[in-house]
Amino acid sequence: MAVGSRDETNNHFGSTHFLEHLLFKGTKTRTAMDIAVAFDSVGGSSNASTGKEHTSYYAKVQDKALPIAVEVIADMLTSSLIDETEFENERPVILEELAMNDDDPQDVVHEAFSAAVLGDHPLGRPIGGTIETITAVSRAAVWEHYQNNYRPQDLVVAAAGSVDHQELIKLVEQGLSAAGWDLGLQAQPVPRRLLNPAKISRGSKLNVIHRPISQVNIMVGSEGLYVDDPRRYAMGVLNTVLGGGMSSRLFQEIREKRGLAYSVYSFNQGYSDAATYGLYAGCSPAKAKEVTELMIAELDKVAQSGITSEELVLARGNISGSLALKFETNQARMSRLASAEIVAGEFMDLDETIERFEAVELSQVQALAQDLMKLPRSIVAVGDVTETMFESFVR
Repeated sequence: MAVGSRDETNNHFGSTHFLEHLLFKGTKTRTAMDIAVAFDSVGGSSNASTGKEHTSYYAKVQDKALPIAVEVIADMLTSSLIDETEFENERPVILEELAMNDDDPQDVVHEAFSAAVLGDHPLGRPIGGTIETITAVSRAAVWEHYQNNYRPQDLVVAAAGSVDHQELIKLVEQGLSAAGWDLGLQAQPVPRRLLNPAKISRGSKLNVIHRPISQVNIMVGSEGLYVDDPRRYAMGVLNTVLGGGMSSRLFQEIREKRGLAYSVYSFNQGYSDAATYGLYAGCSPAKAKEVTELMIAELDKVAQSGITSEELVLARGNISGSLALKFETNQARMSRLASAEIVAGEFMDLDETIERFEAVELSQVQALAQDLMKLPRSIVAVGDVTETMFESFVR
């Protein structure tokens, strides 16, 4: 479904993830046990995941069990009851999930970093909501979210493996029309959501979340590149060279050469109309200032001097190889098909994608690093540290 946590209104905050749980709890014709048995009886599996821009419901079954998989998922999407008793039974489960995430410093630093860079926009909020919002949200609010957002025009169906396209279309039409969904609507690309620029935090932010733990988790960065930014291929090369593996500059300088951290990497998290770019490291509090300085320095070196021809060749090989391996599974191919349709309205095959990375030039990588260094810099740290350790790096 082309609906994610970013599409929630304030009184629905956390409803998308809550709803994902509830759709497995029963429909007009199936109990929660019926749904579970439908997949267990054919040796299959079903699951779901909530993102900031879409929610996925998926199943893995033998090809001969495709009809039952489509029928059950269609029933869940169109005819779930959102029973009051099931709703109240699931609330503490989600609260436990949120508590589990809050106990993970890496989860905490990622969420806090998104909030620091993206400000008041829904993309800066945690997907699952908060303890306060999930405690307060009503069944009526989640039901309203379901009715308003689970519509034919928001549905994308993707499949990979031993499947006939026309047969899949027939099965989907049968499943959806049985629930009264209007299938006569002309297919439309999912409209791009336009961001209110005033919602984005354009200034620097420093947020230190004190936790009495052994390590400090540090994230340094700024706004990044949208999913459709033409510079995203240069970003792939930059991330590979800077923080994408054991041969990357951050890994070699901070871990191998100096022994300051175990985990260190860089990333770009792009959405339709917003993005974050960050450098991450986990280290002891005593080393936090030095590690932060080194991460920023490595990005600045690329901005000042670029990367080498050897690094460019290595990055191209790394990207092409990892992409080929990544999409060997049916689930990965299925997810890529659906994401491409939701985000871009078109699909680029793997060969063309690799060609785009192969075409990246040295000057493009350096120019991108220069652009990133010019942006307001935010820092978030979770651990036994103080703000004074990082104040000199924020600008």
